Formats: sequence, structure tokens, C-alpha cells
Amino acid sequence: MDLKYKRVLLKISGEALLGEQQFGIDKAPVEMMCEEIKSLLENKVQVAVVVGGGNIFRGMKNSAALGMDRASGDYVGMLATVMNALTIQSGLKKMGIDCRVQSAIAMNQIAEPYIRLRAIRHLEKGRVVIFAAGTGNPFFTTDTAAALRASEINAEIMLMAKNGVDGVYTDDPKTNPDAKLIKEMNYDEIIKNDLKVMDTAACDLCKQNKIPIAVFDFKAKGSMAKIVYGEKIGTHIESK
Repeated sequence: MDLKYKRVLLKISGEALLGEQQFGIDKAPVEMMCEEIKSLLENKVQVAVVVGGGNIFRGMKNSAALGMDRASGDYVGMLATVMNALTIQSGLKKMGIDCRVQSAIAMNQIAEPYIRLRAIRHLEKGRVVIFAAGTGNPFFTTDTAAALRASEINAEIMLMAKNGVDGVYTDDPKTNPDAKLIKEMNYDEIIKNDLKVMDTAACDLCKQNKIPIAVFDFKAKGSMAKIVYGEKIGTHIESK
């Protein structure tokens, strides 16, 4: 079979790295995600990654609880994504995979600055590029950062790895047993119905740049490899 997608942007939620813990980073999901990324590289797929920071700090929620202003809270959340990015980089390097972290906030001792053409060059050389610190600006989520970076590097699809959810449902499957999986939908349905699978700003950016989105459960082993060969796992979102 021929590859359908040769360059992908993988969006990992910070919560996916929790594993069985209530806080922080669990070794098991990190290793599993690195194995999945390795399988894509073995199929000659170029891989970029954006990871959230919700397992360590959620800007909007935690800043309010601590009496911080929203912008300060968002910056703390960006630093949490850098911690997650460095952890994933370490996991990939243990597998012998060449990897770079590029940060939207300058921290030259531990990460490269984000430079679009350098990131593309890394991908062309078979390196994994992990984009950290979101967009570098408060008031934007890592979903929006993922859509932005996917657009900038000309990714052919955005893979949204969800924690415990295998796609978009008509209702919350955890509270409504009659909720049904929507296998295919368009961007406008996400925006119009204000579905919580991703930010509407991120969805609109993917729509503008014609980047399809695959929403799937990151725990379903082999899903990403199937998606890049054209199999529709979970929910597939694009213009109809």
C-alpha cells in the first residue's frame, strides 16, 4: 500500500501522559507514544509533535485557583509543555531516534528556537520535531498551536491523540451510553455545534489550510500507522 500522508502533525494532550497518576508524567504512556512515533518513522513518515501541558498545569483553571491573571497562568502552562516535550524527546532518543525540541519561548540551553524552515529541514532529514511552549502567546491553546504549526510546515494531516476517547461522539459517551461515534464530519459541524473535541480557532485554521484532522484514542496501538495509509480510524474531519 502507498502512504496517503507523508508528513503529519501529532497533537498529544498533556492528560494522555498521566497514565494511572493524578499528576505529572507516567513512564508507560510516554514509552507507548514513542513506540507509535517510531512505527511512523519506519514507514518513512515525517513526524512533528505538539504536546499539551494539562498533566502539570492548566492555564485557565489553575491560574484562577491561584489568584493569577490569565496571561501569567498561560505562560506557566507553556512551560509545562516544554517539560513534556523534553520528556518525549528523551524517550525517543532512548530508541535511537533523532529528535529536536523547538520552543516558541527562547530557552537556548534546552531547546532550539522555533524557526519554520529549520523545522522543515529537520523533518526532511528524518528527525522528529517537537514544538513546545504553544504559540508563545497567552490566550491561545495548544490545539491552536498544533493547527498553526501544521499549517506552517505543510503537514498533510493533523493527528489528535485523545486520552480515553476514540473519536467525536454525538454526546459525552462517559455520561450518555446512547452516544454514537461520528466517523466522518466536516469542519463546520465542529464550529457550528461548538463540539469540545478541539478549539474552534484551531478547527477554523485547519479548514482554511485544508488540513484534515483524525481524532483517535492514543491507547489504540497501531492507529497512527493505519491512518497514514488511509484507513479512517476514530473520527475523520475535513471538507465534504
